[in-house]
Amino acid sequence: MAAVNVEKMSLKELLDLEAKLEKAIAGARERERSEMKQKIENIVQNAGFSVSELFGGRTSPAKGRTVAAKYVNPDNRSETWTGRGRKPRWLTAKLDKGAKLEDFSVR
Repeated sequence: MAAVNVEKMSLKELLDLEAKLEKAIAGARERERSEMKQKIENIVQNAGFSVSELFGGRTSPAKGRTVAAKYVNPDNRSETWTGRGRKPRWLTAKLDKGAKLEDFSVR
């Protein structure tokens, strides 16, 4: 590999070199990760296992589940709240007027 004298380079040349280095480093990292992944898969398969059998899948059982509404606006039944996150405006307005949370629970 040829030596590069960075002290004689202009700012533009140094910035170009930096961008090339960042790309080269990212590519080298990806290659090494891919090679390591392949080695691990080979070791696991030679031992008679699958990668997912040893390390599990990447699925989350709770992801995408919908939660049933616990509270409903009596004035507009399409406005509901699950009890998670911020209270909706319709509920906070009614609570400010003296209503109780239990008054809006789904029965």
